[in-house]
Amino acid sequence: MFDRNSDYALNKKDPDAIVCKSATGIHIRLTRADFSSAEEFEKWKRWSDENYHAIEKADHRHSNRTISLEGLAELSFAVLSAETEVMDQYDQEERARLCRLLAEGLDACLTAPQRRRLWLYCVEGLTIKEIAAQEKVKHQNISKRILAAKKILKKFLERWVQNGTKNGGK
Repeated sequence: MFDRNSDYALNKKDPDAIVCKSATGIHIRLTRADFSSAEEFEKWKRWSDENYHAIEKADHRHSNRTISLEGLAELSFAVLSAETEVMDQYDQEERARLCRLLAEGLDACLTAPQRRRLWLYCVEGLTIKEIAAQEKVKHQNISKRILAAKKILKKFLERWVQNGTKNGGK
């Protein structure tokens, strides 16, 4: 993360001064007037930019490769119980089963054009006019077809939920 108040950032941001910390820790500005010549100021400005940049890079290398012991201790206690692992596996299997059933149901209740149009509209985010332009038909036709597909899908899902709960989800 870039620190806008670091010595490097403050020095780089001010091209007309060398910004550095004094012995008391307060940032001071050394301007061209504080040097005997403009060349001497430029020499020390260039040196300070390079020096602060090297320090900043070293700090980043250190922080990017260092792990907090506090975080490490917390991770060592974050072990899943056997019950949680079994339940997670069960949930994943159940989701996969429901996705398969839904895909089979979509294939059974919607035609290929209905599935494609509904996908473009609901998932891809295309507008009705964009879909109509793609298929070279009137947008009213696409609107009617998408509405019909939604109704068919709604009826299918209602029947599926009723049958699924009566049969224990199978």
